[in-house]
Amino acid sequence: MLKRIAWVILLVCSPLACMAGDLKSQPEVGETPPPLLGKLHGGDEVDLANYKGKVVIVTFWASWCGPCRKELPVLAMVQETVGHEALEVIAVNFKEPRKDFLEVVRLNRKFDLNYVHDSKGITSDAYGVQALPNMFILDQDGKVAHVHRGYSDEMLESFIAGILALLPEDVLRSPARNQ
Repeated sequence: MLKRIAWVILLVCSPLACMAGDLKSQPEVGETPPPLLGKLHGGDEVDLANYKGKVVIVTFWASWCGPCRKELPVLAMVQETVGHEALEVIAVNFKEPRKDFLEVVRLNRKFDLNYVHDSKGITSDAYGVQALPNMFILDQDGKVAHVHRGYSDEMLESFIAGILALLPEDVLRSPARNQ
């Protein structure tokens, strides 16, 4: 009987174990994440090396994710307030058809975000993304400073505090920008 149970567990768990072996773990605080994020909506390749010296927010989202749709305007407000000299927000779409991606970009065109389409999940898989929204805040050296999974009004305070702690003093003293 024990052999039969072990055999059933092995058969049931084997595909999951194989899948789990293929999934990459998420970059952790202090680590350098994968540098290539895909192509911007306009066609330019996004390489995090080009953003050294800036705080970078990489967030993974999907059109069907209600919390993601709430998060994008908040990130746009942070981008507008801080400006592009010190901060870049890169919003990576999570494994959706181009039509769905373009619909959200069109509806949010007033938001000054860098949108990346990741229909095949190459970038999200490299980042180990399994749930949305999933955000990585990178410091000026390109290392992960904070990781946020999910979205709630309560997490906004720690999110804002994390960004403020990374921004240079001169940026914090300057008036809000309206770019």
